[in-house]
Amino acid sequence: MDPTLQRRLIEEVANVVVNHADELTMLDQAIGDGDHGLNMRRGAMAILERLDDLAAKPLPDALKAAGQTLVMKVGGASGPLYGTLLIALGKELPVAPIHGDVVRAVGTAVEAVKKIGRSDLGQKTMLDVLGPVHEELALRGPELLDRVRKRGAQAADATVPMKAIKGRASFLGERSIGHMDPGARSASLMIAAICGVMEE
Repeated sequence: MDPTLQRRLIEEVANVVVNHADELTMLDQAIGDGDHGLNMRRGAMAILERLDDLAAKPLPDALKAAGQTLVMKVGGASGPLYGTLLIALGKELPVAPIHGDVVRAVGTAVEAVKKIGRSDLGQKTMLDVLGPVHEELALRGPELLDRVRKRGAQAADATVPMKAIKGRASFLGERSIGHMDPGARSASLMIAAICGVMEE
């Protein structure tokens, strides 16, 4: 991983969270406790404060350090879940990953998020984006990054008609139907940012 590219990836992912924090908060106000955007922005700002340090580290170490930062700085469920995702990726990815390494690492990271969140696909969470994106990654083929970005966006949209089974939104029961899951939205935004940088 080129340090310049790594810096750009970290910066773009953090910035997309900061720039969409109000939207994420609004989504969470509808079905959660209203702090997803605020918490995610706090974590993204903490990552940006460490940008030079994270960009200089080998990719696995950078991912683990970013994940630990999120666990320490982000409140609610978001910090542990996204922190676990990044830490698991850091543990699984080699310094110079090829496509197969990425597919395997993402699969392991998704399972780690399932375990810590005691949740699964179909329960109106970030997993409903991470799972389909992992499937798309594994397919290879032409226009992979564009397909992954679109699959992530479609998967977030697909949480709108779902009834929440996990998290604060589950307390609403049927009233959670008709709202996009904020964690699914933040996951799709970050995936789109990664795809955009890698396409360039």
